[in-house]
Amino acid sequence: MARVAVLGAGAMGLAAGYEALKAGHEVTLFEADTQPGGMAAHFNFDGLSIERFYHFICRSDHATFELCEELGIRDRLRWRDTSMGYFIRGEHHRWGDPLALLKFPHLSLLEKLRFGLTMFLATKRSNWRPLDQESARDWFVRTCGQRAWDTLWEPLFRLKFYEFTDDISAAWIWSRIKRLGTSRRSIFQEQLGYLEGGSEALVTALVNAIDRLGGEIRLSQPAREVLVADGRVTGLESDAGQQPFDAVLSTVPTPLIERLVPDLGDEALRPYREIQNIGVVCVVLKLAQPVSPHFWINICDDAMEIPGIVEFSNLRPTPDTVVYVPFYMPTTNAKFGQSDKAFVDECMSYVRQLNPRIGDADLKAAKVGRLRHAQPVCGVGFAEQIPPIQTPVAGLQIADTCFYYPEDRGISESVRVGREMARAVATSGT
Repeated sequence: MARVAVLGAGAMGLAAGYEALKAGHEVTLFEADTQPGGMAAHFNFDGLSIERFYHFICRSDHATFELCEELGIRDRLRWRDTSMGYFIRGEHHRWGDPLALLKFPHLSLLEKLRFGLTMFLATKRSNWRPLDQESARDWFVRTCGQRAWDTLWEPLFRLKFYEFTDDISAAWIWSRIKRLGTSRRSIFQEQLGYLEGGSEALVTALVNAIDRLGGEIRLSQPAREVLVADGRVTGLESDAGQQPFDAVLSTVPTPLIERLVPDLGDEALRPYREIQNIGVVCVVLKLAQPVSPHFWINICDDAMEIPGIVEFSNLRPTPDTVVYVPFYMPTTNAKFGQSDKAFVDECMSYVRQLNPRIGDADLKAAKVGRLRHAQPVCGVGFAEQIPPIQTPVAGLQIADTCFYYPEDRGISESVRVGREMARAVATSGT
């Protein structure tokens, strides 16, 4: 049995800590925030407990289902029919099924057929490796045509990845298409899930399980340095001082690794330095009336500097309308430092464009959240860029959301990787 330190108490860290405790290890989690959960943590939104950053469940999220069953909260899983819209050149269009595609006015019939076939084949594809060697732009232009890329995809990529737009891996976007495309009741009806009580239900269940098994979660206590001697982990330094550990499982963003593990060496640190991240400013609005009937609306409109909105209350029922408006951008972008008020005002101007019936008086509350490392930039050939989870240092494993590429960020994949890291402790040199 080993003394195990887990860095980060998001979904991956909590799952890793829980799994390590089940194996009989002594576990301590270190979290910089004042509460566990990471991106799945809740906040009090004017009396409503809700996620800082929106989450949803798809039919393929098997790791989530297994963990919920194990923790005794599977009965809190709910499924709901949802829909998608596109807002293009000042007009709303229904989206997400064959009839909506056929009625879409901005593509020719041939382009629509090519687009529909590409999406269908994406849901049936299992080998993503060839797509790792092709950009999303080239893939869409090759399979759907230039106008489909320019109309439906390029504006969304540009407002999320900016200067990285043309280099994003086709495998990354394929995984999103497949995950959502296979979460359907029929070809005409998308269906997504949520937990009664929100993501906090899973976070709370994991925290309680960790406490029951004798683990410790140290909030507001970030790790300062992983201590290494003779090629193996010896301990960890935090604000509370140094403490001996046999194994360290790091789930914090990869840009922090160079500071956390300086003894890893230049060659081993190089891959972590090269992984780039996009930041996000996520505005959450509580409104007196709905914006639309859709869970999400993709936005391709020159008058709006966002790729879309998520009307979360159309998935998880809430007393008021709750809308997430994410502004993805490199943190070097000057806009990232704008005031909260400026972001809220901009969001309300966009909401009024989407639904002119909504006025300033309909805004009941607003919250602005910021993350500097929200979205890894998964470029062409990204699979080769990711270092192994087991590092050259015995007892040290490192992973964050980019390590389950080509899957995108999500609770289910975080849970899967976190549990795999804990199961590997016995074979990692501890």
